[in-house]
Amino acid sequence: MSDLATLRRQLKIKAGATSRLKKEHELYRQEAVDQKIKKDKLIADGAEEWDIKNAGKMEDESEKMIQDSAGRLAKAYGELRDLIVSAKKEPALVEDKDFLEAEGILEEAAL
Repeated sequence: MSDLATLRRQLKIKAGATSRLKKEHELYRQEAVDQKIKKDKLIADGAEEWDIKNAGKMEDESEKMIQDSAGRLAKAYGELRDLIVSAKKEPALVEDKDFLEAEGILEEAAL
């Protein structure tokens, strides 16, 4: 019984982490779009060179965060996928609420 409890707990933890990282990644992607729009607006308005350069740095930083969060999301996704594959070997978990929730999160993260 201890193994099932541990597996359920790990499913819940990994699913939560994957879900959080998916949201974080989407936020960074939106931030990058917003930064690009801001920089383009500064250029179109003829803003000072320093402001445009600073906006460019902010845009670059957003792009770096996208790459970082994508890597962390891929790692969490892989760990959750592997855990779900192991959990499928346990017939008692196939209809478990946490297992089904973890599968749903895995499908969402794949998009």
